[in-house]
Amino acid sequence: VPADSAYPEVAVAEGDAVVCSLVAPAAGGEELAWCEIRRGGDASSATIRNLSSDAIIVDGRVIQQELVDIKPGSKIVPGPQEEGHLVYTFDITAAKDHDKNNVKILLDIENAKCSICLNLWHDVVTVAPCFHNFCNGCFSEWLRRSSSKSRDKSQSAACPQCRTSVQSVGRNHFLHNIEEAILQAFSSLQRSDDEIALLESYASVKSNLVLGKQKNQSRKRPLPPASDESNDAEFPCPQCGTEFAGFRCSPRAAHIQCNGCGGMMPARPNTSIQKCLGCDGSFCGAYWYSQGVNSSHCNLICNQETFRMISQHHISRLPDTLHGGNPYEKDKGAYRNLAKRCKL
Repeated sequence: VPADSAYPEVAVAEGDAVVCSLVAPAAGGEELAWCEIRRGGDASSATIRNLSSDAIIVDGRVIQQELVDIKPGSKIVPGPQEEGHLVYTFDITAAKDHDKNNVKILLDIENAKCSICLNLWHDVVTVAPCFHNFCNGCFSEWLRRSSSKSRDKSQSAACPQCRTSVQSVGRNHFLHNIEEAILQAFSSLQRSDDEIALLESYASVKSNLVLGKQKNQSRKRPLPPASDESNDAEFPCPQCGTEFAGFRCSPRAAHIQCNGCGGMMPARPNTSIQKCLGCDGSFCGAYWYSQGVNSSHCNLICNQETFRMISQHHISRLPDTLHGGNPYEKDKGAYRNLAKRCKL
């Protein structure tokens, strides 16, 4: 550390012990390698060795080529006399690699932005089970509009980012600390007072909220009678216990749930009439009809119209389930998307 603050400090790293710095305070002076400093046996000591062609002064002692111990506060002059040379004071800083308080986390700021407003989070909340993060105010407004415009009041909101059905949402205090650290480092990302006031007026998530669908007793498939031998499925598979088209579910057969009615059907990965390749949703109607099962056999299946090829559809209006059942998003962008598809 130079005694004259007009000159820069000289940092000496563990792997580069040779000191290259100004020796004389003359304007335009050349930086020279004039000594070597290495850490001593403990954290508060070090050694210095003169590398220049002339003597140096360490704590008032003239040093030629010998190795000398120094400690924090030692006064070092890179010349044989103090006059005409800079005066340095030696200091030791803690190694950052060993300082747990200085651990740094690399974070892409793009991953710390709300996908609704596209700005840095404000009072960040996390939704489950997908664990995407949003501003409290943004998600609260999304949730309010979804609930007020949805025809099915028991339907849970879809995640604005991935459309997964949201089961719970809560404030994320760890990410809130990261949010504050980012704002300290990049003040340009700070929102205006009016924007923050508007977001906070929308915010309704004060503690963990549990969302999700409520049981609806009026659905197409009635609940099975309660018994000790009943399985965990709310609506059993019609092929469990009954053979259709030469197929009957084994006791350990894997099943999937229909996204249309909530009923169960055997998982048959070799068939393409169970899952939609667009949304990856499962629908039982087309599968049961392909197996020769229809409403005359059993009233526990979806209508065949719930799942058919897009070329067989004649679109006269936008479906209510568009954009994960969120009518607010559908009103804003779905008509524009439909117009583009028609143009193509």
